Amino acid sequence: MIYDISPPITERLAVWPGDTQPSREVLLDMQRGDNLTLSTLRATVHLGAHADAPSHYGKDAPTVDEWNLNIFLGRCQVVRVHAAGREQITSSRLPDRIETERLLIATGTYPDPERFNQDFVALSPELVETMHGKGVKLIGVDTPSVDLFESKDLPTHHAFLRWGMAILEGLVLRDVPDGTYELIALPLKLVGFDASPVRAILRD
Repeated sequence: MIYDISPPITERLAVWPGDTQPSREVLLDMQRGDNLTLSTLRATVHLGAHADAPSHYGKDAPTVDEWNLNIFLGRCQVVRVHAAGREQITSSRLPDRIETERLLIATGTYPDPERFNQDFVALSPELVETMHGKGVKLIGVDTPSVDLFESKDLPTHHAFLRWGMAILEGLVLRDVPDGTYELIALPLKLVGFDASPVRAILRD
């Protein structure tokens, strides 16, 4: 069975305030009598389900095309955490046994990808460090950021940078039961970019 954990990319999809909303320009259209349909997408690279690059939060850090793709492909564990808005989740809220190198955390605090809300939960830097100690290489969340909306110094992003771990943001996990799956969430080879959309799926 496949779980599609990527939100639909439409002009209604919410993006971070001030970032570039997705839009489509149709250059040629068979419905208008053209010989084919051809269109242009304009959008932020932090679009829907996406992988951050270290260069997004670290000066002179690697760009998204420099990620090792093995990080975004393989066994992962989905866990559900019940938390209040604007809370920073610590490792004590996670199960004792984390069994895979990839961890997806479902919080339910960003329920509608078409409506941006600022009171989603974040991860604590301590959680990132503790998961690194357990061998975790990637953490994904169902929110727009691993830091709180108001954060400017981005301590959790910098914890990922410090430990060389990958971030997936903007996942849709509401229909995925807790458990172990195969994750496929490959970023595009966008040379020099600070992020890339992914088509994130889980296979059981």
